[in-house]
Amino acid sequence: MNQALRLGVLTPSSNTALEPLTSALVATLPGASAHFSRFRVTEIALDAQALGQFDDSKILAAAELLADAKVDVIGWSGTSSGWLGFERDHQLVARIRERTGIPATTAVLALNELLALKEIRRIALVTPYTEDVQQRIVANYRALGIEVVAEQHLGIRVNHDFAGVPPRMLRELLDQVARAKPQAITTFCTNLRAAQLAADFERERGISLLDTVSTTVWGMVRAAGASPAAIAGWGELFQWA
Repeated sequence: MNQALRLGVLTPSSNTALEPLTSALVATLPGASAHFSRFRVTEIALDAQALGQFDDSKILAAAELLADAKVDVIGWSGTSSGWLGFERDHQLVARIRERTGIPATTAVLALNELLALKEIRRIALVTPYTEDVQQRIVANYRALGIEVVAEQHLGIRVNHDFAGVPPRMLRELLDQVARAKPQAITTFCTNLRAAQLAADFERERGISLLDTVSTTVWGMVRAAGASPAAIAGWGELFQWA
């Protein structure tokens, strides 16, 4: 890549993991840089207050700030459509494009594109979420024709606390769900410090790890008309065309 590629990332306000991880990922892509805009998200739950955090008006306001930086693409690095329904992200992407004129994608839409690309129908799910949120995600993937053959969740509601889960614990959870022999495993939360585990895990287990911080970057680069193949050391997904 010879010319600059500016990636604009929409970030939950209480998230402390995705910015350093995204910046580290993007640093391996010549000429690329990551730029962030936050909107308020402090908890993940199914009550009205928590669901209201993902009102499009708040997200669109953050997207417009990224547009001021003349980014080449805008990505929602969050997994809310996992429990709200995938159509929410399709609608969000359309509204961002309408409002800013900039191509857009999301962590979950990119993940689902990867699953379709490799015809993956059996996945395992690792999240920090509560049981009811987890089951909503499982149901939404079932409706998409994808079976969650194993899952682990930590029962945490406070978004800020997700980043405090030690990577060694995440690796233990990955090893547990790997026993079900899924075609791929997703660490489904952009405030988990999991993206950097992919290369070693895939080498040792022979199972693809699709972390949602990584899927956001993959989707943004492709939506900007570039190739993510130069991103090395962060998992095999970046080599998937």
